[in-house]
Amino acid sequence: MLFTKLVTYFSLLCLAAASVGFLLWIIFSALRPATPKESGRSKDSNAVVQVLVLGDIGRSPRMTYHALSIARLAGRVDLVGYLDTPPHPDILRNPNIQIHALPPPPVRPRHIPFLLFGPWKAVNQLYHLSWVLNYRLQPAQWLLVQNPPSIPTLFVASVTCYLRKTRLMIDWHNYGWTILAGNRGSRHPLVSLARAYECFFGRFGHVNLTVTEAMGRELRRAPYRVESPILTLHDRPADIFRPVNSRSERLAILARIFPGHPLVPLILDGSARLIVSSTSWTPDEDFSLLLDALVRYASDGSVGKGEKQPPVLVVITGKGPQKDMYMEQIEVLRKSGALQDITVETSFLSFPDYAGLLASADLGICLHKSSSGVDLPMKIVDMFGAGLPVAAYSGYESFAELVKEGENGRGFETAAELAEILAHLLSERGRRELETLKAGAVNEGSRRWDSEWDAIVAPILGLHGRVQ
Repeated sequence: MLFTKLVTYFSLLCLAAASVGFLLWIIFSALRPATPKESGRSKDSNAVVQVLVLGDIGRSPRMTYHALSIARLAGRVDLVGYLDTPPHPDILRNPNIQIHALPPPPVRPRHIPFLLFGPWKAVNQLYHLSWVLNYRLQPAQWLLVQNPPSIPTLFVASVTCYLRKTRLMIDWHNYGWTILAGNRGSRHPLVSLARAYECFFGRFGHVNLTVTEAMGRELRRAPYRVESPILTLHDRPADIFRPVNSRSERLAILARIFPGHPLVPLILDGSARLIVSSTSWTPDEDFSLLLDALVRYASDGSVGKGEKQPPVLVVITGKGPQKDMYMEQIEVLRKSGALQDITVETSFLSFPDYAGLLASADLGICLHKSSSGVDLPMKIVDMFGAGLPVAAYSGYESFAELVKEGENGRGFETAAELAEILAHLLSERGRRELETLKAGAVNEGSRRWDSEWDAIVAPILGLHGRVQ
């Protein structure tokens, strides 16, 4: 215990010293505007908005949509983030958007404790963010920042905006400290510090966007006490997510993604089912729920009245730290025969293929467990955009803002409940209810990102009505 405290205090002292040093450096650099040559933009260009995500741009759909919306209304975008995976194709070909890639963050060696590595990673990111925002880029009218991650993003963004007279817009997706608590435990010595940090720097935004009404209400109360305007901008699907209405189109999509797969013809004629779950393979999605539900589904064998449960192709898309662990569990279940008539495939797909897969599936599965209780998973929004009904974990406050029980999806909290949903909706007797849920998903998905963004965000940025 004493050693842990000493390591914590030492790490925090180093982080504080580095922060002070970088603060002085930022002050110097912020007072030295970048030249047009450095920024890649002419001085007479349209209004510039810097969009910052301290994460992979290719896996940050909401920030991607922000950038595309700004560019669509003739704004110029400096998009800052990591390039681990290919960004949305429209980002790459839009002349109004320039990507400024951050160097990959350091990876923690197994023998280095988090208490030492965490502050070092924050200092590393602090340096690179400060360099890009204050040396490579000209001052912008607005800096739009995704939160979380909060450390060191909110600190760097707040100081940079103050010194460069840039207005700060914070887009609250969740809370960084609750995610840290989920990964490290609520009593971890850094969780309290992260909470105080986020509550303090979260008050410096000129405007705040939230993904739910519940989050907006919470930000106005203690301990956050955000006094600047808070607007709810619900996630909406991009145009790439569209329902598929013809068998031939569905065949073309599935044949492209799964060439020669034996279940594709059965899926097309309705004798097998296709379910999809997209994930970042992180602790806030408990995939043991899905695996346990699939084992229960397979072990039941029939759904009553002599009707045999249909075979199922389960496709899990995405990348993340826990993928190997769950893949080992899936292989053990497969070899033991516990997944009879169930085929599990994993893949990381391009945007067009992922959108096509959602539109071709029978049911979407979402295992997102909100660490804060007031956020919502973007993956459900994309599923609705593709006309795909969902079965989703429902044990958090804001769930009902998106999923309407019995209208566009079903909620569950246990593996037994999910297994029951699968057994009913994937069977012939549940076909009518599944069609009802699909109609509800199509209706919810018809509410698109551009219309909501134009009404809420565009006027704030001064871009309303300037469609390019």
